[in-house]
Amino acid sequence: MRLATAEDMRAYGARLAALLRPGDLLVLSGPLGAGKTTLVQGLAEGLKVRGPITSPTFVIARVHPSLHQGPPLVHVDAYRLGGDLEVDDLDLDASLDDSITVVEWGEGLVEGLADDRLEIHIDREAGDEARIVTVRGVGPRWADTPSDPLEG
Repeated sequence: MRLATAEDMRAYGARLAALLRPGDLLVLSGPLGAGKTTLVQGLAEGLKVRGPITSPTFVIARVHPSLHQGPPLVHVDAYRLGGDLEVDDLDLDASLDDSITVVEWGEGLVEGLADDRLEIHIDREAGDEARIVTVRGVGPRWADTPSDPLEG
């Protein structure tokens, strides 16, 4: 799908949050500046978690507790991680069942954390602010998910 502005990306994330539940893993990919953190800002708004949501590039992972007794949001940036061992060191599987975990730059690194996940690729459209978002559901949880989970 095509999202014309950063606000559209945040709104999409907020709507997507309504489909999520504890144990869900989202793996975000795309080039620098594509809008991965902007999408997470929308997810956080929809999940009503404590912010602010910023790129955790230097912190690697942040836990954002719920403000209304929902699941926490675990926001991870795997950009600086060198491989599976460094992912294991984060111990993400310890909180995976109770949280919604979103991993930026996680493609090829975190798929082993869960049999079910949403893989979301964000790409820039040449010449303007628009982004192209491609969503792929993996595993039984997302088996009947259309390419845009908000359509189904």
